[in-house]
Amino acid sequence: MTVTRPARLTGAALCAALTLLATIWVLKDLAALGSPADLAWYWAGDHHFLIRGRSATSLADPVLLLVSAVTAVASIRSRHAASALAATGSATLAVRLPGLWSHDSGVLVTALLALALAAGLLAVATVGRRRAAGHEQLPTRPRTGPAVAAGTLLAVAALALAAWELYWASQLPLEITVDRFTGGRSVLKAALAPPPAWLSLVLVALYGTAAVAALTRARHARALGLLAGTFLALGGLAETARTVRYELVGHFADIPTADRLAVLTAAYGLLAGAAVLALLAGRGAPAPPPAPHPSYRTAPPAPPYPPPPGW
Repeated sequence: MTVTRPARLTGAALCAALTLLATIWVLKDLAALGSPADLAWYWAGDHHFLIRGRSATSLADPVLLLVSAVTAVASIRSRHAASALAATGSATLAVRLPGLWSHDSGVLVTALLALALAAGLLAVATVGRRRAAGHEQLPTRPRTGPAVAAGTLLAVAALALAAWELYWASQLPLEITVDRFTGGRSVLKAALAPPPAWLSLVLVALYGTAAVAALTRARHARALGLLAGTFLALGGLAETARTVRYELVGHFADIPTADRLAVLTAAYGLLAGAAVLALLAGRGAPAPPPAPHPSYRTAPPAPPYPPPPGW
């Protein structure tokens, strides 16, 4: 299946609008904090700069900004952009949905706009598809080796993130556990940020779905895997930077077991995410040669001449 040119241009415009929406909030936070470095550290989890201003964005916002911008370019350049449009729309829907029950009017309006644009991306990816003509190539499948490796890395990431959520659910009171899914008062977070457990659930679903697609070498595995790899790599980078800043790595032998596992999980996210991006960014497997046209098939043998008696 390919995407028609009007649908691709529409998808690019929707992605550009999503990029602009996220950029406005990022610029607003830059004005509040006054330093790109402080904002980057806030995204990484260091909130010691809140005395100068409060950030409304979280790490999910620059990730969605980057993904939307890349998808806009891919939609213009490739007629096989349906899977990228659908993946970006689905991720935006899942991340922005908790904004609907926010008490901040700006966050609520942003969530409504983002959800409408994301729904438009899904509609474009579905309605704008058409069957490939005879001379057009279908999207290539990822190569077997890189696909299996990427799928395995993503599956481990999904299991690790699910295990951490089960750990926190067992350690925290029930009220706080519920608030981590719904964004209740006991959870301190940026205004636009989804609740932490909600985001973990979304990422577990994303990593797991991308892992299955990669292991089965589906045609949409590359778009879904690159999206999952971006979230995994940037999340791992932020966590690793924060652990280094708090000197957890230098005192690795002296910190509690849970903190050691957190350091190892962050390092795995960074390395595994980068590996997934490298494995799936390359060219896919070559398409099989087309079947011979019926007119070129071997003709049945000619009857004998002269014909034998009773032929």
